[in-house]
Parts: sequence; structure tokens; C-alpha cells
Amino acid sequence: MYLGLDIGTSVIKAALFDRDGAELASRMRRMSPRVAPLGWSELDADETWAGVRAVLAELLALSGGAELRGLGITGVMVGCWPLDRDGHVLRPPILWNDARARGLVDELAAGTPDLMEQVFAGSGSTMQLGCILPVLAWLRRHEPRVVARAARILCAKDYVRYRLTGEIATDESEAAMAPGSARARDFDAGQLDRLGLSDLAHLLPPVRRAETLAGRITATAAAEIGLPEGLPVAIGTGDTGACVIGAGCSAPGQAATVLGTTCLNGVLFDRPVFTPAHGLLFILPGNLWMRTMVNTAGTTVLDWALTTLTPEIAGGDAYVRLGELAATAPPHSRGVMFVPYLSASGVIAPRIEPGARAGFVGLAPHHGRAEIVRAVYEGIAHAIRHCFADIGATLSVIRLSGGGARSPMWAQMIADATGTPVEVPVGTEFGAKGAALCVATALGDFASIREAAAATFRPARRHDPDPGAMAAFSEAHAGYLLASAALLDGPAAHYRARPA
Repeated sequence: MYLGLDIGTSVIKAALFDRDGAELASRMRRMSPRVAPLGWSELDADETWAGVRAVLAELLALSGGAELRGLGITGVMVGCWPLDRDGHVLRPPILWNDARARGLVDELAAGTPDLMEQVFAGSGSTMQLGCILPVLAWLRRHEPRVVARAARILCAKDYVRYRLTGEIATDESEAAMAPGSARARDFDAGQLDRLGLSDLAHLLPPVRRAETLAGRITATAAAEIGLPEGLPVAIGTGDTGACVIGAGCSAPGQAATVLGTTCLNGVLFDRPVFTPAHGLLFILPGNLWMRTMVNTAGTTVLDWALTTLTPEIAGGDAYVRLGELAATAPPHSRGVMFVPYLSASGVIAPRIEPGARAGFVGLAPHHGRAEIVRAVYEGIAHAIRHCFADIGATLSVIRLSGGGARSPMWAQMIADATGTPVEVPVGTEFGAKGAALCVATALGDFASIREAAAATFRPARRHDPDPGAMAAFSEAHAGYLLASAALLDGPAAHYRARPA
């Protein structure tokens, strides 16, 4: 059996998998990210480590003493976990969705007007404020004593792996998103220089391939958790790549939507692709790249709907009941439409717009909660179509994963909106599965990570587009594009001057 560990923004998950990739058991532990009105987003390192110990110990208790082959780790990408020379975290870790570096990045961009274009030309990605380098630049200016004491800057999965093995490293996905070089799949000296960080290059960890071994469980970690001392641990990859690999995407031309907290929509390539000149370019194991357009709100819109529109719906079945409410409304919600730019950081697709905000269009007195909630679901389906159209690739099938994939209604909406069959894989913890496949490949149980992903894919459901619904979605999508443009050109310009 293989163990997969997934360090999320607010949830730590672990799962057990057999040689065929079947998910045997899983456990999770919620965390409490620290947020502030200034756009700060942080974790507590001790709480994170305690959560890791707890989920792994609980999972081991379920394994029945079965032999473990190895452990793979994935996690929320970039951010900043500064360590001193003794391996202690110097301050609360900063997360990917942190916006504290906005003013500094705006200042740098004012001094170098084509800064963002230069960054994109190397990384293939729009630089997010919570990436490693802008956060490090902010720390240097505002917390210089932290930087002076730092020996390494790690990301979430790399910190946890260090605690388990004592080895310092990162993988290609984190290095390229730092921002770094998508072509070299590594950190890049030019990117460091653009942000005035050339003299801090020594803080960045060595870069290794995801599907190689990082080290083995130390005696200390074994005693704390109950894992076998000496158990092999893989380098692993960022959560996006792990989820896509875990969902069975393994070849150029395949498309994936990860409908989680954010909504990522990507197509796999065997080379770095830099068009269009926005969005993200994720490095995947197996010498793959994924051109990705992101609606920065995914299942976040359901959380908002539950809290704001249906506060009486609560409990473990809340999402099911919300979907049932939406299903009582007719398709296209009797004319009301939702543009789902529901993120404090705005959007990076269909264009880069930090001031983008969500909105309803066509709301009338005859619309009730059912129509409004259905519009929320449909808005994400429209956004997915918009994102894939932006990439410009011809799609044969979309592999859908993430929490949103559990809703058959939503999956069918996405098939109808995009005109593309949607396949939902068997399983639930695809990030953990992708991490487990990294260690299985590192141990030689598969010839390559591509082989591992293809061999362990099993479809749970397939949703084919309904011709009538597809035509109706196409008609509605024209209105969605107009509504999207109106919000981007109107309120977004206002919030660009006065960030929320």
C-alpha cells in the first residue's frame, strides 16, 4: 500500500491506496487559516504539523498492519515557510492567497513598466502576490530580521517532508511558479534579479523531480507518528499537478478541471506554451506542462451561497441540499445570471484583473432563492467554458475532480456548457492519490508517472452533453460574455483604484 498526504489551505487529508490506485481509506483534519482585512493569509506551523501527525496516525490505525511501500506528499503551492538553521519556522507561514505584497509589486511595476511581461515570458504564469519571490521581497522590506535569520524558504509540502525526513528540497512545480523558468523547470536567476532578490538565492532549496525519492522517515518522526522508520518518501509535486495526475490525466491533449476552492481549467502539453499571455502554466511530473486558466472562485461560491442565501441549510449534507434547491429551478434560472468573480484577489482569466468582482445580472422580482442558487452553479459552468475557450485547444473530454465533481448536476451542467463529455474518476482524494503515485513511480512500481496515472484511472461517471441543453447554454453564454465584460470594465476599474 501507498500513503498519500495532501496539505491544503484549510484541510489536511491523507489516504491509503493499493497497487491499482484504488482508494482504501482516508482521513482529514481541518485547520484555521489566519486572515486579516489587509489581505493577509497565514497558517500556524505547529497546528499544521499536529494535523499531519493526527491524520497519518489515524490512517495507520485503519491499515490493519498492512505493509506500506512509501509515502508521497503534495500541498498548497508557493507562499513562504521561512526556516532558521535549526529548522524552526521563523514566523507564521504565508499562504498562496496572501495579498500583502500588492503595494510592493505595484511599486516595482511602476519602476519597470514591462515587469509583469518579463515575469510571464520566463514562467508562463501571471505572477500571483502570494508566490515565493514577491512574499520574500515583502519580508525583506518589512521583516528584515526574519530574512536575516532565514536559512531556507520552503513551501507547505516541503516543510512537512523536511519534518518527516530531515531532507531539504522542492520540486519543479514550485520552482517554476516562484516565479522561475517554465522551460528549465527550475528557479531562475533573472526572476530573482527582477524582484531585487539576487543576493537571497541561497535561501531557495535544491530542485528535484517529483517522482524521485527525497529520503526516509526518521526515527524521530517514526516515534511521533507511528510510521515505520526508514519508510521511503517521494519529493512530490504541487497540489494542482498531483490532483490532475491523480485524476488520470497523463498525456498531451488531455483536459482537466479541478473544481475546488478555485476552479482550474487546463490542457496538457509536452512543451511549455506561453499563449495566451495570461493565466498559469503548471509544471507536471512526467515532463508535462498544463496551460491553465483559473476562475479564482470555485466551490467558494457554494460556501458563500450557503452562508448568505441559505443560512438555514447546515450539517454534513448541506451541499447536497443546496444542489437539491438549485435543481428545483428551471435551466438558466428564468433569466438571472451570475458572473462568479467572487474572490478578493480578482481574476487572472479571461484577463488579469485584481479588481474583478462578482455580480448577478437580470435579477427581477419574480426570482426566488432557487433561481439565484442555480445561477451560482451555472455561473461556474459558464466560467469554465470561457476559460477553455481562452486556451483555444480542441477538447475531446474533460476530467473533472475536486469537491465540485461530487455533484452530478454540476458535472452535467459543465458538459452541457462546454459541449464536451465530462468524466469523473473513481475516488475522492485525487491530490493524495497523485502524491502516492509519485512514490510508487520513485520505487519503480511503475515505469513512469504517466504510466502510473493511466494505469490507475477508473471512470466513476461520464456526462455527455445533451444537444438541447448545449444549444441553450450556447445562447446563454453570449449573454454571460457581455455580463463578464461589463463587470470587468465597470466595477473592476473602480476597485483597481480602491482595492477591497
